[in-house]
Amino acid sequence: MTRMNDQPSRRTVIKAGVGALGAAVLPVGADPARASTAVTAVEAAGRPVRGGIGAALKRVEGPLKVRGAATYAYEWPVENPAYLYPLLSTIATGRITGVGTEAALAEPGVLGVLTHLNAPKLASAEPEVVILQSDRVLHHGQIVGAVIAESIETARYAAGLVTFEYAAEPVDVDLRADRDDLRKPQHAQGFGQLPGDLMNGSPADTAVGDFEAGMASAVHQLDETYTTPIQQHNPMEPHAAVATWTDDEITLYCGSQGVTTPQGLLATAFGVEPARLRLVSPYVGGAFGSKDFSALWGTLALMGARLVPGRPVKLMFTRQQMFTLVGHRPASVQRVRLGADARGRLVAIAHDTVQETAKAKQYAEQTVQGSRTMYAAPHRRTTTRIALLDLPVPTIMRGPGESTGMFALESAMDELALKMGMDPIEFRLRNEPETHPESGQPFSSRHLVRCFEEGARRFGWKHRDKKPRARRKDGWLIGTGVAAATYPSPRLPGSTASASVDKDGRYTVRIAASDIGTGSWTTLAQIAAEALGVPLDRVTLHIGDTRYPRASSGGFSSGINSWGTTIYAAARELRAALDKNGGTIPAEGLEVTTAMPDDPNLAKYEFNSFGAQFAEVRVHEDTGEVRVPRLLGVFDIGRVINPLTARSQLLGGMTWGLSMALFEETVVDHRYGNFVNNDLAGYHVAANADVGSIEVHMLDERDPYINPMGSKGAGEVGIIGTAAAIANAVHNATGVRVRDLPITLDKLFR
Repeated sequence: MTRMNDQPSRRTVIKAGVGALGAAVLPVGADPARASTAVTAVEAAGRPVRGGIGAALKRVEGPLKVRGAATYAYEWPVENPAYLYPLLSTIATGRITGVGTEAALAEPGVLGVLTHLNAPKLASAEPEVVILQSDRVLHHGQIVGAVIAESIETARYAAGLVTFEYAAEPVDVDLRADRDDLRKPQHAQGFGQLPGDLMNGSPADTAVGDFEAGMASAVHQLDETYTTPIQQHNPMEPHAAVATWTDDEITLYCGSQGVTTPQGLLATAFGVEPARLRLVSPYVGGAFGSKDFSALWGTLALMGARLVPGRPVKLMFTRQQMFTLVGHRPASVQRVRLGADARGRLVAIAHDTVQETAKAKQYAEQTVQGSRTMYAAPHRRTTTRIALLDLPVPTIMRGPGESTGMFALESAMDELALKMGMDPIEFRLRNEPETHPESGQPFSSRHLVRCFEEGARRFGWKHRDKKPRARRKDGWLIGTGVAAATYPSPRLPGSTASASVDKDGRYTVRIAASDIGTGSWTTLAQIAAEALGVPLDRVTLHIGDTRYPRASSGGFSSGINSWGTTIYAAARELRAALDKNGGTIPAEGLEVTTAMPDDPNLAKYEFNSFGAQFAEVRVHEDTGEVRVPRLLGVFDIGRVINPLTARSQLLGGMTWGLSMALFEETVVDHRYGNFVNNDLAGYHVAANADVGSIEVHMLDERDPYINPMGSKGAGEVGIIGTAAAIANAVHNATGVRVRDLPITLDKLFR
C-alpha cells in the first residue's frame, strides 16, 4: 500500500486490488435481488446508460422500487424474527411509581418486557438515543417500555396488559412571547452539529449598526407578529429497524439519513466499538430531518436484540407513535420590524423569535437566518429565545429555520410594500444586497434578481390586480402573491470515499451516504462518471452501509455538496493514478480512498441557494375555502446535476409549502400535554386534490466556488417562501392579512 502525503488533509490512499471492502454482506437466507446496497445503471435499467452531470436521467433504483425489490428497513429478510412493540407514557411530566408486567409475561409467545427496571444501562445522555434509564417522564408519549414477542400481533396485544402507575406533576406546554423564563439558547441548529455540540457559526443573536436609531429615522415602518404551529414528521416509511446482537457483530438494518452518525451515537450509548456495530440503510422511504439526529428506533431495537441474543428483532413505530418519538418542527412566535426611507430603501430590520423546545434538550432553530441574509439595511438586529416546555424534543424538518422564519419576513416585506404603494417585487429588488448584509462577505453566486425577473415573466405578474378583492369569478375571490426563498448550501465534514477499477474496466465507488428518496443513487453515480471520464453504465455505486467509507448525514441540503465533492475527489485521484500508469489498469485492479478535500473558498464566500415563489389563490366568498390552482418557482441552485431529480425535489418542497400554508397544525392539549391530532386523520396534509399546477424552473448557473461540480443545495429551498407567497396571495384576494399559520377559514372571517 502506498500513502500519498503531498496533501495530508485529504488522507488519500492508493492500493492495488479491488476486493478489500467487498460487496454488501447479506443476512442468512437473504435474496440478493432484494438486499443489495449497490445499484448500477445497466442493472437497473436493463440497458447501458450514458450521461454525467446535467443528464436528465431517471432514477437508477426506480425499477427496483416499482417491483418491490428495494429493501426498506422493516423488509430485510431475516430468519425467525421476534417482534417489538413500544409502550408510551400517558402523562407529560412526573415519575413512574409502579410497573406491572406479570400478565404480559404470562401471555403465550411473549419473550420479554423491557422497562426502566431491567433495561441495559446506557453510557450516553443524549435524548436522541437515551430511553428507559430512569423512572422520570419528560413528555407525553415517551417510551417507557416495550414488549418482545413471537409475532407483532402478540406483542401488541401483550402491550395492553402492561400497567404503569404514575405520580403526575403540573404540565407546562404554553408557548408565549411574554413568558418571564425565556432563555437564550445554549446552542442553535448549526451545520456540522451533532447532538450535544455547541452552536457552529450561527449565534443566537446578531446586531449591526443601531437598530432603534435606524427605525426611528424610517419614513415607513412595520411592526407585526407572526406565528407558526408545531408541525409533524410523516415520511411515507415509518421509522423502523431490524436488529441482531451476537458476540461477533451487532447488525442494525434501518432507514436513516446517514449510517455513520447513528453508528457513533449508538455505539457510544451501548459501550461498544463502532466497528462492531454495522448499520445498513440502502433505501429510505422519506426522512426530511426526522431520520437524522433521532435514533430512538435504534436504541429500542438493540435493547430488544440484547434480550434475545442471536435472534433478529423487528421494530416499526406506528403512525401515532411517530408523533412523539421522531421529533417535530417547533412552534414559533416571531416579531418582525421593518423601516424604510422615502425611496423604499430599508434602513432597519429586526427579527425576534421565540420558539418552544423540550426540557430534555434545548434544541433551537435559526429561524432568523433568512433575515440576516436576504436584504440590505445598515441597521439590523436578530434574536432567538426559547421556552423550555414539557414536550418531545423538536428536530430538523425540511428547510429548518428558514421555512418558518421566511414566512414571517416575506409576509412583512409584502405588508410594507403595500403600505408604501410599491410593487412587492420592486421593493425586494430595491433592497438587494451587494454582499452578505451581516458578514460582509461576497456570495459565491446569487441570482435572485434573475429568479424574480424570470418568474414574473412566466407568471404574468405585470397583469396582476394590485388592489385587494379586485378579481372575482363565480363566487371565488382571486389573488396573486410572491415571496423570496433562500437556504444555505453547507458542506458537512467527515466524509471519505473510495473509487476502484478492475481489470475489465469496471469502476466502483463506495461511500456510506444515504438516498432518502432524493435521487442520490443516480446523482452520485453521475458525479463519479464525470470525474472519471467514463460512461455511467461502467460505474457501480455502493452506499448505505457502515462498511463503506464514512459519510456525513444527508441533512441541510448538504448531501451533494459533501458526498459529491468527496466522490469527485476520489474519482479524480483514481483517474490521475491511471493516467500516471499510461492508462493501463493493473491486473489486480486499483483502488483509491480519499477524504473530502479542504477548500479555502469556504472561508471566503457565503453559499446559499435562492428562489422566487409565485402563487395564485382562490378564496370562496361565502365559505372561506382556499384553493391554490397555481404555484410557480424559479430557483438558483447552481449547476443542476440531474434536472429530473432536482425538479422532483423542488416540486416536493413547494407542495409541502402549500401543505404548511393551509393545513398542517398540531393541537396541544394544555391540560395534559398531549398532541390531540396524532394521526393522519386529524393532522391534515395536502392531498392530490389540493395541488393544482406547480411549475418548477431552474436557472442552471454554475457556482464557481462552492464545489468542483458547481452545484448548490436543492432539497430545502423549494419549501422556503411558498407559505408566504400563498399568504400574500390570500391577502391580495381578500384584503385579510393572515399572520398565523395555517390559513384556515376562521381566520378569514374576522
